[in-house]
Amino acid sequence: MQYESCDAKNRADYILANIDKDGIGIEIGPSHRPLAPKRMGYRTHVIDHMTRDDLKIKYENANVALENIEEVDFVWRGESYAELTQQSGYYDWIIASHVIEHVPDMIGFLTDCDEILKDEGVLSLAIPDSRFCFDHFRPVSSLGSVIDASLEGRKLNSPGMVAEFLLNAVKRGGTITWPRNNTNEFSFIHGIEGVRNAVKKVTEERAYIDVHVWCFTPHWFRLMIEDLYALGFINMREIDFFDPGTHEFYITLGSHGKGPGMSRLALLKRVNIEQLRADAAVQCSNE
Repeated sequence: MQYESCDAKNRADYILANIDKDGIGIEIGPSHRPLAPKRMGYRTHVIDHMTRDDLKIKYENANVALENIEEVDFVWRGESYAELTQQSGYYDWIIASHVIEHVPDMIGFLTDCDEILKDEGVLSLAIPDSRFCFDHFRPVSSLGSVIDASLEGRKLNSPGMVAEFLLNAVKRGGTITWPRNNTNEFSFIHGIEGVRNAVKKVTEERAYIDVHVWCFTPHWFRLMIEDLYALGFINMREIDFFDPGTHEFYITLGSHGKGPGMSRLALLKRVNIEQLRADAAVQCSNE
């Protein structure tokens, strides 16, 4: 799926706010929309799931700028990033835009990133706000499910996860992301037969089907990161956070982070406000 972004300049400003252009970094899965492209002087190593030539074939009919697809330095096949890059404690920064919600093992992903970053390195994330994209009718992901997925060493998306994602994916006013003041009608993206076939494929063939595994609102993600750190599952904490009022939010993490600067209870109250606003938006659309 392609994402409709907020103003490109502002979006890049948020994501690059803590990126040192003179440092060396990784961009994970930039596809045809790199945020720190080599052609602009960034010392970027690209990780993606296929080569540049294969990405150009993938997107040749997608009405995108194929010339923006950069040379892929590391084709990821499921190994850790340290194994893939043959580096540890090496990179100054990592950018991952709309990546973390796709990974079956979120804790494993964060640990992989931390392993290849320097002590003062940063992980800059752009994450969809589930209230304002096709995940709208799905609940936020629980801390327990994130921990359990990691302890199980999950590599593939389960049939249940694929079913949940596909059954509930919606458009609003014909788009898969929308502004926060949108009150247009919802419509489902996938038909039941297609969902049934996808679940069968995962069940019988153990196929990997790319879905949003995890759903977050901005403060729910902030709270989850702090909880995972407090419980000893990750070594990263929040460095910076931006919620510009669009369909996505931005957060920078690192092992030298100090956390959100809010109590756990204060974060939970903000989560509650976010959910109440989402419920009110649905109510308005039904009146």
